[in-house]
Amino acid sequence: MYGEQRANHAFKLFKGIIKKDISARQVCVQIREHMPHASRLQLIHFLFGIAKADDFVSEKEIDEIRKIAGYLYINQPDFESIKAMFYDESGSAYKILEIEKTATDDEVKKAYRTLAKKHHPDKLQDLGEEHLKGAQEKFQSIQAAYEKIKKERGF
Repeated sequence: MYGEQRANHAFKLFKGIIKKDISARQVCVQIREHMPHASRLQLIHFLFGIAKADDFVSEKEIDEIRKIAGYLYINQPDFESIKAMFYDESGSAYKILEIEKTATDDEVKKAYRTLAKKHHPDKLQDLGEEHLKGAQEKFQSIQAAYEKIKKERGF
């Protein structure tokens, strides 16, 4: 996603950070102070993507991502919504839209509009192509969830 040169540079920086005694919380505080909310949401999306790279996300990985999300001031509904994008289980479309299965059709539409605004790729235009690609994937997950519910309900 980042290209070989940028990826190698990032890994070099990461190895340097690992050697120092810096907590995840400290890193997250720095990120929180310098990144807008939309970018922090995208970071959680990337972390789930990395965790799912081996086709399995363990409970320990979920717990670590949840802890990082807390440090980044990502609320629980946003966390669960992003998490649901990486699972194809019953009800995941509702989790992605942050609603219950008992929601009315109007509530479904409202939830879709709210999340579409919150996670729209245009909010990350200034971060570069690699972030836009991830944002577009997330946005497509939101759209797919909405379409699945619409089809299921026939509206």
